[in-house]
Amino acid sequence: MTEFTATVTVRLKRGVLDPEAETTQRALERLGFELAALRSADRFEVDLEAVDADAAEERATEMAERLLANPTIHDYDVAVAER
Repeated sequence: MTEFTATVTVRLKRGVLDPEAETTQRALERLGFELAALRSADRFEVDLEAVDADAAEERATEMAERLLANPTIHDYDVAVAER
């Protein structure tokens, strides 16, 4: 078994209201930053053991689908790196 870190990034789908991002964008614009758009995201780092990177990605994807993301309103990405 090899140790991996799976990074799962969960963000709201385009078109879903994101009040946290809207508030942050307004604050950044008041500070003089010009933005076309801003979206918030949650990032989860999961340390796990698996036989290979594909198996680690499969497990992290299952975690995202079963708990970390709501497929109705969220998109997610999974990246795996050997630890």
